[in-house]
Amino acid sequence: MSIKRLTALLVAGLGMGLGLGAQEPLTVERAIRRAWTDQAGLRAGQALVEGRQAEAESARALRLPSFTLNAQGMRTNEPMMAFGMKLNQARIGAADFNPLVLNHPDPIGAYGGSAVVQQPLYAGGRITAARRAGEFMAEAEQASQEHRKQETARAVVEAYFGIQVAEQALAWVDDTRAWVQGMEDFVGARVAQGLMLESELQRLKAVHAQVDAQKAEVLRQVHTARSGLGLLTGGGPVEGPLATALDVQEATTPGAPVRRADLVSADLQARAATEGAKAASGNLLPSVGLELGAGTLHHSWSDKGNWSWAAVGLSWKVFSGPDRAKANAARAQANAAKEMLSFKQQQADHEVRAAKEAVAAAQARCAAAKESLLAAETSKRLREARHREGLTPLTDVLDAEAALQGARNLLLQSLYDLRTNRAALDLATGAPIEGVHP
Repeated sequence: MSIKRLTALLVAGLGMGLGLGAQEPLTVERAIRRAWTDQAGLRAGQALVEGRQAEAESARALRLPSFTLNAQGMRTNEPMMAFGMKLNQARIGAADFNPLVLNHPDPIGAYGGSAVVQQPLYAGGRITAARRAGEFMAEAEQASQEHRKQETARAVVEAYFGIQVAEQALAWVDDTRAWVQGMEDFVGARVAQGLMLESELQRLKAVHAQVDAQKAEVLRQVHTARSGLGLLTGGGPVEGPLATALDVQEATTPGAPVRRADLVSADLQARAATEGAKAASGNLLPSVGLELGAGTLHHSWSDKGNWSWAAVGLSWKVFSGPDRAKANAARAQANAAKEMLSFKQQQADHEVRAAKEAVAAAQARCAAAKESLLAAETSKRLREARHREGLTPLTDVLDAEAALQGARNLLLQSLYDLRTNRAALDLATGAPIEGVHP
């Protein structure tokens, strides 16, 4: 089979012999977008993003005032509480100072409530640091989600083109099977005429059995690859033809350099850890707050007492061993996050270098594989023609067929490596895989 026919088959969508039905061809872009929207793993990641955003919102709300309503009803004859309740109800009289009444009051009831507004004025920087840490963590989780999407896109590329490789291999196995059957018919006729040995026919039958076993294995690979792509895209095994060709002559034009999402996430996590350390240190600084309140206590609907208050208070935990230890731990975590960012940057640089070298090597293998395939096809045609003339033994023809199969497999693997290595390079550099933007 020529390279021209290979390209035509890949463009048209392979595997039609499997009875996949006349469905709309699936492009690699659609497969990637389907994975981004339907895969349960990525939906779980999005839920993590929403959780971080909710936490950031709660941190921003720390600077807002709190408003508390209290309601109560009670009945008691406890001396101090009974006198205090009457005082709050504004119904203390001279008789209430009688020692007998003070020491042994009758049970009284009361109901009422209060409203309190509390506003932090200064908290040692804890509120601002916590707000920034929450925002950084929410942005970091969003960046991590973007990186998870790109990792999923790379996996989709590998699975998508893995299907094409398996189905092209299946098409070539069918070609080989048909060729072996034709050789069996030809050799069988020659054996019947006494022009060839029976051993050559038996050898072809053995080859036929090997090809049948090979076809069963390739079919398994096809089904496994389609099931794997279905798992990535959030459904069952993918059916129907694939529309995006495996063999791409030129790589997509790179766009403007972008920073990898996982590096953005690591940077934001380091910033969040730094702010967390500031918040922990703020626990050792004074805090100032404002409190406004009003209350009422009723003996009856019209017999009641009302009061209000306003206060500004300062609280300073001058020394706290646990808080000091937590501040030290937070600073250590901030340093660890910075070191992790540095390591991830080094790791990313290494991945870019390795991916570029892998792409270059795959391009060289593709060029060599195409030349090898042309040579193997030519050699097989010549040997088969000489065998039909009785000038070449069958073993030479079978050797040529084995060499052709090897060249085909090498070409498929080289094309697959080139396509997937380009996806790996896009992932390493932060570029959109297959040009698909989230």
